[in-house]
Amino acid sequence: MGEPRLPTPWTAEVSPDNALPEYPRPQLTRKNWENLNGVWEYAAASEGEAPPFGETLDERILVPYPPESVLSGIERHDDRMWYRRTFEVPRGWRVGSANALKLHFGAVDYDAVVYVNGQEVASHRGGYGAFSADVTDALTGRGPQEIVVGVEDLVDATWQPVGKQRLVPDEGIFYEGASGIWQTVWIEPVPTGHVETLDMVPDLDAETLNLTVRTGGDAEGLNVEAIVKDGRRTVSRTRGAADEPLALPVPNTKTWSPDSPFLYDLEVVLQDGRRPVDRVNSYFGMREIGMTEGEDGRLRMTLNGEILFHMSTLDQGYWPDGIYTAPTDEALAFDLEQHKVLGFNTVRKHIKTEPDRWYYHADRLGLLVWQDMPSMRTGGRPPAEAGEQFEAELRELVEQKKNWTSIIGWVPFNEGWGEWSQEATGRIAEDVKAQDPTRLVNAHSGVNCCASLGDSGKGDVIDWHAYVGPALPAPDATRVSMDGEHGGFGLEVEGHMWFGKGHAYEMTPDSETLTRRYVENQQDVLEGAASCAISGAIYTQITDVEHEVNGFFTYDRQVEKMDFAQVREINEAIIRSADGTGVGGPDPDPGTPGIDGVHAYKFDEGSGVTAADAVGDAHATLTGAAWTEGVEGGAVAFDGAGQADTGAPLVDTAGDYSVSAWAKLNEAGDGFQTVVSQDTGRESAFFLQYSGQDQRWAMSFIGLRALSPEKPEPNRWYHLTGVRDAQAGTLALYVDGEKVDSKSACSAAESTGNTMIGRGQYGGEPVDHLRGAVDDVRLFDRALSDAEVAELAAVHRH
Repeated sequence: MGEPRLPTPWTAEVSPDNALPEYPRPQLTRKNWENLNGVWEYAAASEGEAPPFGETLDERILVPYPPESVLSGIERHDDRMWYRRTFEVPRGWRVGSANALKLHFGAVDYDAVVYVNGQEVASHRGGYGAFSADVTDALTGRGPQEIVVGVEDLVDATWQPVGKQRLVPDEGIFYEGASGIWQTVWIEPVPTGHVETLDMVPDLDAETLNLTVRTGGDAEGLNVEAIVKDGRRTVSRTRGAADEPLALPVPNTKTWSPDSPFLYDLEVVLQDGRRPVDRVNSYFGMREIGMTEGEDGRLRMTLNGEILFHMSTLDQGYWPDGIYTAPTDEALAFDLEQHKVLGFNTVRKHIKTEPDRWYYHADRLGLLVWQDMPSMRTGGRPPAEAGEQFEAELRELVEQKKNWTSIIGWVPFNEGWGEWSQEATGRIAEDVKAQDPTRLVNAHSGVNCCASLGDSGKGDVIDWHAYVGPALPAPDATRVSMDGEHGGFGLEVEGHMWFGKGHAYEMTPDSETLTRRYVENQQDVLEGAASCAISGAIYTQITDVEHEVNGFFTYDRQVEKMDFAQVREINEAIIRSADGTGVGGPDPDPGTPGIDGVHAYKFDEGSGVTAADAVGDAHATLTGAAWTEGVEGGAVAFDGAGQADTGAPLVDTAGDYSVSAWAKLNEAGDGFQTVVSQDTGRESAFFLQYSGQDQRWAMSFIGLRALSPEKPEPNRWYHLTGVRDAQAGTLALYVDGEKVDSKSACSAAESTGNTMIGRGQYGGEPVDHLRGAVDDVRLFDRALSDAEVAELAAVHRH
């Protein structure tokens, strides 16, 4: 091991003799096994290079720590690499006569080929899936058996799923890569006919565990005895055929939940008649995840039939000493144990997977888990073959992790990273649901954000991200809603930062301020659970990671950055109070009657730099504008750089309002063009606009657009109206007097910035300037009805 850059409490405990020695597969255990973690030979490799059979490699690596990590002893990235070691098969295992020998890899990133004694025994593509090989036929009689593993991992130089790994970390939200073998390698003897996997699905209504014992090898005609135990007490015994569904009685069921994570033991005996052939031990929890309407009539998530708010953190699973691999099993459990200390009941495993023992710890501790699929890289859209491989690896992930009690939902996409079409995202969500109908599917976490191609309408969840947030999407008729990421308050702790400095979405000067901002933000979550019916909220994040300093702990897990008692108190209050009773939206202010509006701009001046407010006194100052002919009388034209600044916030963006305008585009390309907006100092509170991404008219909030069905024609006047109904929680767009789209939008940004004509605001800067003309802009302090919008649009129609 080299000198640790940022040691954790467990770094010094790692040695060649104790590299993750624990049994690696807690849900299917056998008596005999041998761990192959430890010191292996290692060498960088060249493309097309012949395997180094019988050759001693120059370097030594501590498996299963990635070569890039300090724990590995290598501390560099190689695109291609060789691993080599020998092992001996214990004589008592009777391999070659009664038993076969299985060689198991928890995970190897990314393309792996495995040889035993010069014979290829396995190949696997994908950095997150487990794979095994029957190596019996490759063994020599006695003595050392040689394993050679060749690996290629080009990380984000390709479209392979990588999560947050990057060849060059960006000192932002992307981190050090982790190549090669990064989970336990081990061997075990198995009978020629043996248990391969267990498919376990609890059924609370029937008080049964539905079990299928999948077999491998020569298992024809074998049967199964399955024994359910509660401690030493036998709950039930069930016999039946192997590879066929069995219903195991679990009378007087003890359900599993975060408050009571009860687990039943399961013993499975594979038999030839009454003669035992194979015996494995496992466990399961009796729980069901679902959805139901709360007292307020809006959908919420349930656990075991009861509404339960998912109070979660974002868990990246990175370590300064092991990168992708926790230094010890105690360390692996630590982050999960601290979730319980902090009052959380849920973890979002963020675009990464973990060794089986991580899920076992979540099961025994009582933590719900949202499992992400590791994403492809950001930037651009992947080619077809990359999408096919992504889907294959997603199917593998669901298949391999479907028995964990703690996993209650799947997340195929995050913020559009690696997404290639909205239709494909929806189809993939449906495919995952078909593969595992017992869990919820969140088709797209952060569907309102970043590179997202928009809401496919599929899956069970509407998920938005907002920093510092929280994000407050409303559920619809078939999908619950949740905040998929929010918070991100930061604090630098000297001596405990990866880069000696850090960033966050909002920095704080000390622990007291950090704790206060967390509590204030979580109070907003509680209000959102009541007013917007969100079913969960995910705070970023449990620990600092590299340049991100927004954790409850520093990256090295050495320093607690907040007052944990206050954190626990507010978290438990949210879980306790977000019970589905809810409240409606705010009572509407009747506002000013009529269709004249509270402010209006006719643009009939024809000269000067001031556009009069025909109703109020908020006269607009023009810059970069020209007078032109309007729908009736005059209008104002912009050429991609101007604006009309009204000098005041003309609508209360936290309440009901409407905004209408006649607009004409010079061009309708892929750029955004804003007709009317209102500044917040950061992003516009709303945009009545042309969306270049969609090439449609839109009434938009950040990440949410009500869209016209057709692309507008250049040089044609359109009447546009955007209506915000706060009580109904909707954002609607009307084109030429007809409602064309309405979106659920429970919450809206408050704004004290000026109402602007001809441009928007993003990142605190003026953006999305109009290239076209505007006429007859009107603003209303209420939500207009359909009939009023139609009447308004008819005023100047010829």
